[in-house]
Amino acid sequence: MRWLSGFLCCLLLAGCFTAGKRGGDASPIIYDFGPAPASLLPAPRKTPLALEVRAPLWFDSMGIGYRLAYVDAARLREYAKARWAGPPAQLLQQRLVQQLGLSPSGQGQSRCLMRIDMTEFSHIFAAPDRSRGVLQGRVVLLDRARRQLAELPVNLEKPAASPDARGGVGALTAAADQLAADLAGWERQLAGNTAAGGCFN
Repeated sequence: MRWLSGFLCCLLLAGCFTAGKRGGDASPIIYDFGPAPASLLPAPRKTPLALEVRAPLWFDSMGIGYRLAYVDAARLREYAKARWAGPPAQLLQQRLVQQLGLSPSGQGQSRCLMRIDMTEFSHIFAAPDRSRGVLQGRVVLLDRARRQLAELPVNLEKPAASPDARGGVGALTAAADQLAADLAGWERQLAGNTAAGGCFN
């Protein structure tokens, strides 16, 4: 009887360790864009400018998407053990608000709205050992009556340091920061424009 009790105890302990290992493996790694770089604004804004980032339904989730372009570029896959901390559109909006001193749409009184429509935000593999983060879409500047004042196409690619979720996140974060820099430059160009200049002055 003593040997049977000992055997059952061993089975119970083995079951606990196995269950614990499975539970640990099942927990996804959560990513965001990390701490925001320094603001790109030379001075605080005199005129509030609202920002809205929109994404299609298939990118409006916490999954980190990737494509194997060398197999089937039309198939969007998701990493099984890695997730975004929030939907990519929200993460991008937060990043741009921090870097460009913008206001989330619907908060406060803004004269104009900068709206970003994302069409691609994924880790794309050209080959098993060669990949990049791709951010595509367009930016439109709208006045208070929601008339379009200007438009900027977005097609950004950044190389991934590794062929995994971590590499994809790093590349997509770099693409988001490049977008912030591009928008800052676009804003400087538009500031002298008769139609759009009122959004920034």
